Amino acid sequence: MTLQVLTIKLTGEALTVDQKLESLPSGPGVYQHKDGEGTVLYVGKAKSLRNRVRQYFQKSRSMDPRIEAMLRKATDLEIIVTDSEVEALILEANLIKKLKPRYNVNLKDDKSYPYIVITHEPYPRVFVTRQMRRDGSRYFGPYTDVHNVRAALKTVRDIFMIRSCNYYIDEETIRGKKIRVCLDYHIKKCEGPCEGLVTRERYNAMIDQVAAVLQGRTESLMEQLRHEMDGMASQLRFEDAALLRDRIKGLQAYSEKQRVSDLDATDRDILGLAADEDDACGVVFRLREGKMIGRQHYYMSCVEGKQAGEIVAAFLQQYYIDVEDIPAEVLLPAPLDEEEAVREWLSSRRGTPVRLLHPEDGEEAKLVRLSNTNAKFLLGELKLQKMKRAEYIPAGIKALQRDLRLESLPRKIECFDISNIQGTDSVASMVVFLDGKPRKSEYRKFKIATVSGPNDFASMQEVVRRRYSRLLDEHGSLPDLIMVDGGKGQLSSAVETLGSLGIRNQAVIGLAKRLEEVYKPDSSEPELIPKDSPGLRLLQQVRDEAHRFAITFHRTLRAKRTLQTELHQIGGVGEKRARELLEAFGSVQGVKFATLEQLADIVGETTAEKIRTYFDSEGAEGDAGSP
Repeated sequence: MTLQVLTIKLTGEALTVDQKLESLPSGPGVYQHKDGEGTVLYVGKAKSLRNRVRQYFQKSRSMDPRIEAMLRKATDLEIIVTDSEVEALILEANLIKKLKPRYNVNLKDDKSYPYIVITHEPYPRVFVTRQMRRDGSRYFGPYTDVHNVRAALKTVRDIFMIRSCNYYIDEETIRGKKIRVCLDYHIKKCEGPCEGLVTRERYNAMIDQVAAVLQGRTESLMEQLRHEMDGMASQLRFEDAALLRDRIKGLQAYSEKQRVSDLDATDRDILGLAADEDDACGVVFRLREGKMIGRQHYYMSCVEGKQAGEIVAAFLQQYYIDVEDIPAEVLLPAPLDEEEAVREWLSSRRGTPVRLLHPEDGEEAKLVRLSNTNAKFLLGELKLQKMKRAEYIPAGIKALQRDLRLESLPRKIECFDISNIQGTDSVASMVVFLDGKPRKSEYRKFKIATVSGPNDFASMQEVVRRRYSRLLDEHGSLPDLIMVDGGKGQLSSAVETLGSLGIRNQAVIGLAKRLEEVYKPDSSEPELIPKDSPGLRLLQQVRDEAHRFAITFHRTLRAKRTLQTELHQIGGVGEKRARELLEAFGSVQGVKFATLEQLADIVGETTAEKIRTYFDSEGAEGDAGSP
């Protein structure tokens, strides 16, 4: 790999940024945004460095708020030119893994995950470790589930006679008789390499079989062992043949536990993904020869605003950068933008072609959905763990502060909504959200008292005045954010009323229903908030809850008014009988068209006759007034 490193100062030099960007190479490579202290903020790769980097500085281009925040901090841009796109991909993955830049999708640190290692020794050992050393040893894993690693190690120890001691054994150790056989030899758990009771060739052949099991290649291994067993039997070496027979039985039992599907015996990894707010979980199901040999999962951060394909690509790159066992096929939960480069990289790692597939139906698609379900469950567990911490602040709250450029976190939000039908039964609601969750004990509902007709602006002024004048009288604390359901008009009404109460410098916004536009008092244009932002989703949730609460109150008042203006005008019909009639016939209209006999069953004959006379006379008046 040939690397050329260039550093561009984004500030403090005579040349403009555009002039500096024009000098960038047009070939593939990696770029790093750095702050004034030299800390790497973001690492990216590109087919064409000039075209990709220039996109960051196009003012007309709509950009993710997270990237905008990164660019405000960036003072330097370091360019590393590579010979090919694949080399850029590898370098990017290594730099992200090493530097953990704040604005990249990052796999959480996996240093604590265990591996099974086969040591690079004359008589190798097999054990669990959490450290990888580049000394020629073979590593299998990492295992994100400790139960799986212990089960795998127990399997190979039960089937194969591998040593469990920690001594370094070579020919000199054996000749010097420095170690004696232990109990494992006497109970036939070890063949005694420490005293030279098994040849190095025989012992290492068995270690290769252990490696085959850890790689999931049990079918081909069993076929090999059957062939050896038949040969030993034909040579009348029945004791050795019986040993292989028992080993084959153990492998058969282990293999049956791993079978999960009727797919062919192709080696494949199945990737699953779940993302929520700024966190994500990637899951890998590893199938070898049609058998499930393990499930691994990794948590990721800094995924907010990223598309599924972008998160999958980052996960795939960082996962396979250290994995030795590359399968022939990888099933993906979303297609990749730079699929060809990733395929070429994995194929070079494996030594034979690797297929990347995004199945939408069939058995493969079922397995991808299963992986996605596992990822969603594991991500839910992570969220629960976070919520148990006292300092936990939902990502939606953080995103909202960033999207609206608020001075403080909007942990407490109060939202108002007006509801009426042509100005009648006009009401308002106020809902409260604390840390992204509804606080129903603090909800309030208002009957509009000073406004006649359908005037939402004046109604909003009345409600805001009533709410915050009382709050000031009671010396209560203002919310972090006040929100009104509506556009610029409703927002202006609320701001004007707050100003008349002496409340200034208060965070207030309006959310218009039609285009989900967010307005702030100091701007006539709506705020540009990404449609997939957790902050916008939180505002929509608050607005919808305020609307639901207002509508429910409005319907209750309207039902009471309908009840009073109709049934209560009938002599002999009080509150109790009116309720019985409505329960029986469903509505006032249902009562109106009920027969005398039906009414009598509910309220008796006398009252039934009064009800029937009332509605019959109402109909007669209508007929008399018609031409």
